Amino acid sequence: MKLSTKGRYGLRALIDLARYSSQEPVSITSISDRQGISERYLEQLMAMLKKNGLVKSIRGAGGGYVLARDMKDISVGDVLRALEGSLEPVECPGLSPGDGCTAADSCVTKYVWQKINDSINKTVDEIKLDQLVEESRRMNCGDAPSQAGCKN
Repeated sequence: MKLSTKGRYGLRALIDLARYSSQEPVSITSISDRQGISERYLEQLMAMLKKNGLVKSIRGAGGGYVLARDMKDISVGDVLRALEGSLEPVECPGLSPGDGCTAADSCVTKYVWQKINDSINKTVDEIKLDQLVEESRRMNCGDAPSQAGCKN
């Protein structure tokens, strides 16, 4: 399985948003500046995240984006599925009854594909946005906890 830039950049953008939106909405421009992602691309990603209920937009002066749910309730899997669709590296028709796989009754490889699919989904669903924000603070704040976005 290989994630596209949508998944990779979208997750980075959402971590940034979660990290900096506790006091006020975060603008696309500020995420773009910190993450080095073009504003136009971020707008597309945020539209997808908004459509999937992960972010809300705030209009007007001082507007921007905020999380639609608490960051402890948003998993990496939620973000990646919103941006990438299914995370299953193998689409095996034998895994779903009635999908027309003629070899489903005698094919044992479907168990391999199911294990891989389940493992990926379990892993990305266990990692929550709040864990990534905390790790980001730890990595980026170091000895300067008083800088913007860092907790004391």
